[in-house]
Amino acid sequence: MNYPTWSDLDSESIVPPLGARRAPDIGSVAVMVSCRPDINLIKSNIANPKVLPFFTSSLMIPEMCDKGTCIAGPFIGAPYGAMLIESLIARGADKIIVLGWCGAVTDQLEVGDIILPCKAMVDEGTSCNYKVLDSETPSSTPDLNLTNQLADHLTDNEIGFQKATIWTTDAIYRETENKVAYFRKLGAQAVEMECSALFSVARYRNVRIAGLLVVSDSVASKDWDPGFRKECFKLARQNACKSVMTFAEKLCENE
Repeated sequence: MNYPTWSDLDSESIVPPLGARRAPDIGSVAVMVSCRPDINLIKSNIANPKVLPFFTSSLMIPEMCDKGTCIAGPFIGAPYGAMLIESLIARGADKIIVLGWCGAVTDQLEVGDIILPCKAMVDEGTSCNYKVLDSETPSSTPDLNLTNQLADHLTDNEIGFQKATIWTTDAIYRETENKVAYFRKLGAQAVEMECSALFSVARYRNVRIAGLLVVSDSVASKDWDPGFRKECFKLARQNACKSVMTFAEKLCENE
């Protein structure tokens, strides 16, 4: 029997996000990077980055804590992603950009495409701790204003993208043909493992969040099509990493 979490959303947690630790303010802008290759790519373009342990991930912070962008990751799955974003918010972040990969569930998307999620269908177990899931197909949304700002930034830099509805699942190895068809019929265009939960936490904590995902593979048919080695995917990752970081820097400049 599951505890009715929706009845307890206004109650404080016994364990605060930072636990008993004191932590420095990291500034208002944070980039959450889900995949280690992207973390490494971003790190290679930062001179003398200060890297700290952050749970089982890393936290790169600027030398001046009141300026610049901090970068956290890698991370996999909704519960762990929620831990990271809660800790970033507790340290002062109130504008968060999520960078990750996703799988296409429709042939309208191809490996190497860049998408901005405008809605994430909840098929994970974390969101119910942050919001009432009051429909048969519950969903979470990012901050649409921040998402539109990111879209404008991509357009200004001539980076192609699509806004899309995504499906967030806990079970990467249970993306069955029937389940893919079900979520595709509901409007999903891609699948990944964290965004709906991160959007739910951000809304609960009243901070702004946007996401950018690169299509890495496809489960649009019964045969999986991995695209991790394709040049178009590698180029899209480079463009995504650069675009997210320049957008985050622009947000910092406007503080």
